[in-house]
Amino acid sequence: MSGIYIHIPFCKQACHYCDFHFSTSLKKKDEMVLALAKEIAMRKNEAANEIIETIYFGGGTPSILSIEDLKFLIDSVYQNYKVVANPEITVEANPDDLTEERIIELSHNRVNRLSIGIQSFFEADLKMMNRAHNANEAEKCLAIATQYFDNISLDLIYGIPGSSNEKWKKNIEKALSFGISHISSYALTVEPKTALEKFIKKGIINQPDDEVAQEQFHILVDTLQENGFVHYELSNFGKPDYFSKNNSAYWLGKKYIGIGPSAHSYDGKNRGWNVSNNALYIKSIEENKLPFETETLTKNDRYNEYIMTGLRTIWGVSLERIENEFGTKYLDYLNKHVKRFLEDDLLEIIASSEDGNILTTTKKGKFLCDGIASDLFLLNLE
Repeated sequence: MSGIYIHIPFCKQACHYCDFHFSTSLKKKDEMVLALAKEIAMRKNEAANEIIETIYFGGGTPSILSIEDLKFLIDSVYQNYKVVANPEITVEANPDDLTEERIIELSHNRVNRLSIGIQSFFEADLKMMNRAHNANEAEKCLAIATQYFDNISLDLIYGIPGSSNEKWKKNIEKALSFGISHISSYALTVEPKTALEKFIKKGIINQPDDEVAQEQFHILVDTLQENGFVHYELSNFGKPDYFSKNNSAYWLGKKYIGIGPSAHSYDGKNRGWNVSNNALYIKSIEENKLPFETETLTKNDRYNEYIMTGLRTIWGVSLERIENEFGTKYLDYLNKHVKRFLEDDLLEIIASSEDGNILTTTKKGKFLCDGIASDLFLLNLE
């Protein structure tokens, strides 16, 4: 077992680009916390022979919870599961929640990693995205947090309409000035049914430019690598020993339990997900029912997921594992369809002492890796 993910489905306000499950009403917060703790206990048998290595509070906005709520949920994990001596315990937080008092309170509990949703250090960007914090709060919270936490990640968004490469460089430089050890960075994506999609259709906001996003992605990669960061996953950069253990577990196919509405779980063969409705979730848990659907992954599903996650990471896709785990037919299929990407210098095969030959993206192909992976998916070999 790798870890437990706990989804906190509340936010102060809706960011224009976000399509995650959350509510801006906190009326059911106390009921939700009790339901989350109960689900943690109800599912302990799923990890009876496992050891928990990570606890991750995602959302939504986990920092909207009180210290008492967070401690209660962490204690619930410890009471029901075997936990390693020094687990990675991450709380996603927004700058407007991270007062000095709050940061100190967090540092005095078991939380040892913060993931802070900065997104941009520029006021105009934050207003366009409808973030709850301002640029001053972004800088102030980092100045304080770095005094109390060694392990901090921050989020940045690139490809924002109207944002120049020079402005993007200033965002990166500002992040680096705080001595941060981990950065997660994503291209602004227009998700269906979001406010951002509506504003673009009405002409209020320009459509993000893919070429600009790609340019800014390469600026990000080059700048962070020059500053000692390892680009270990498409959107993630960490100093040595500061990779996200929680997220790395997802990409390496380890097991995890997802707690809370909309949370996903994976046991190595089956994937499951909770209902994406706060009221239905709470009602089900109160009735001692898990609001849970599952699907058993086919061999093709598992192969496709490995291709997708492998190409996004520095660990790549082991050709030896493809043959051993999936069979010669799958390896033959991959070798046949990968040729054009090798010829176009988008993929390469490198030798590894541990995993044999590894298929991985080149620098040129990294930004395009999701599209490349989908072209390598297999639909009907079984």
